[in-house]
Amino acid sequence: MKKALKIILIIFVAIILIGAGGVFYITRGLDAGSKMEISAVDPSSLSDGTYEGSYSAGRWSNKVAVTIKEGKITGIEVIKDVSIALEEVSGEIIDRVIKAQNTTVDAVSGATVTSKAYLKSIENALTK
Repeated sequence: MKKALKIILIIFVAIILIGAGGVFYITRGLDAGSKMEISAVDPSSLSDGTYEGSYSAGRWSNKVAVTIKEGKITGIEVIKDVSIALEEVSGEIIDRVIKAQNTTVDAVSGATVTSKAYLKSIENALTK
């Protein structure tokens, strides 16, 4: 009987620790990401080529390759995606940036931090 209670207690503690770790992982970088400022970029001043940029903050870490041709953003490829990726979010942000030719676009509703993470990677690619 005591052995069974001990096993149940160990399992209960393990579940609590795993849950707490999961919450920490999911929320790490959330506050900083929501307050992050995205600066404008000027692709017209860049030479033709592909520029890589990244952003690192917990599960929102990502890396992109931005293609510039004749002073315009012609393509953006996600090289390393965020941990909990939604293709519709990255696709929408990429479409908005290419259409606007800038990173000062609205975030996707319900995915503000993820949107900003992609935008910061694009900004970093074009400003370094």
